[in-house]
Amino acid sequence: MGIHERKLREKQRRRRDIINAARKIFSVKGFNSATMEEIATEAELSPGTLYLYFKNKEELHTSLSIDILKYLSTQIHKVVNQDICVEEKIVRFRDVFIDVYDYDPNILINLFHLQSGETLHNLSEEMMQHLKENSARAHGAIIQVVKEGIDKGIFIDEHPVALADVLWGSYAGIVLWVDSKRKLDDHKDFVRTTLTTAFKVMIQGLKKN
Repeated sequence: MGIHERKLREKQRRRRDIINAARKIFSVKGFNSATMEEIATEAELSPGTLYLYFKNKEELHTSLSIDILKYLSTQIHKVVNQDICVEEKIVRFRDVFIDVYDYDPNILINLFHLQSGETLHNLSEEMMQHLKENSARAHGAIIQVVKEGIDKGIFIDEHPVALADVLWGSYAGIVLWVDSKRKLDDHKDFVRTTLTTAFKVMIQGLKKN
């Protein structure tokens, strides 16, 4: 292995260490209370080294959101490629949404806050591009299934992007709403049951009478 390859591998390893440390600190302290210094300590690096990889806390937190968005997109595409009817694919999307929520609810919540918040203005162009590309990939797959249902005369003849937005917006809205309720009663988490009910309603709404 040459010098360049070793340096590249070391850089990738440090980045993974930072990401893992950030996930731990953010999970324990939350985004607002966590500091770059605490993350650096957890990663056993100097704060200055952290800023060589991420320009600020927002960008580091966004990196975690992009990771979960990639995971979500991959799972959605697996459903799209299955040899099943479009109605079943929509049902499987529900299962994917629940699975991704279980995978890391805190980061998923941050992703939905991120997509509608001011944090976007603090991101580098490269980070914004990653966010856009992975969002488009996940959203595009949902649009593809909805359009298939419309073309086959199974779903109502509305714009597929608008219908896909309803599915995506419902997911984000339910996750954020239930999270706000959980802050009042942290012993309850109704995301799974609420998403199951929401998909029953949406599937009925998608179908032609």
